[in-house]
Amino acid sequence: MNNTTITRVLATIETAVIALDDPLATEDTTDGDPYRILISCLLSQRTKEETTLQASRRLFAAAATPLDMVALSSEQIETLIYPVGFWKTKARHILSLSSILLSRHGGMVPADMGALLQLPGVGRKTANLVLADAFGIPAICVDIHVHRIMNRLGFVHTATPEDTETSLRHRLPRELWMNVNYLLVLFGRNICTPQSPRCSLCPVRADCAQRLVIRSR
Repeated sequence: MNNTTITRVLATIETAVIALDDPLATEDTTDGDPYRILISCLLSQRTKEETTLQASRRLFAAAATPLDMVALSSEQIETLIYPVGFWKTKARHILSLSSILLSRHGGMVPADMGALLQLPGVGRKTANLVLADAFGIPAICVDIHVHRIMNRLGFVHTATPEDTETSLRHRLPRELWMNVNYLLVLFGRNICTPQSPRCSLCPVRADCAQRLVIRSR
């Protein structure tokens, strides 16, 4: 699959996901705030989107800034974010990174990959999402949906999300970087699911490398 094809495929996927009745497409607890984007992404790790959304609502109702957050105990944060995956560890990370933001960055989320990666619990996926969504800096956030779908389509052939990010940075047109996660998360939740993908409803099935492999067996 070449760049022209992937551009067309993603445009078709965008049209399809706009029509979906999916809360992720319409509801946002961050209001574009870098801190809340950072915390929401941290909560989303190994957690279903619906659970993340509910936990984010509860947490931000109690503390929506680093200064508010450090006034809470780790146990209070645990209660607010439960049952996200690894809630105890995430509560400690949220408290620690909020303190670091206050002591090292004036309470602001840094718009720098290196500085973001130094925050507890923050990996490349989270850092890239913050750079793109909070600061408008071209970055590719690769989660399990992006990794799975790009491999299924045959645009990349990679073993890990990290490898997928590297490959996409070299192959994906730069103007598509910031939107690809949003599109493929919605597409992966509703159509190109991990198990039993809904291929009969897929608007890009004719371009899917996985479909061609299955048909050739």
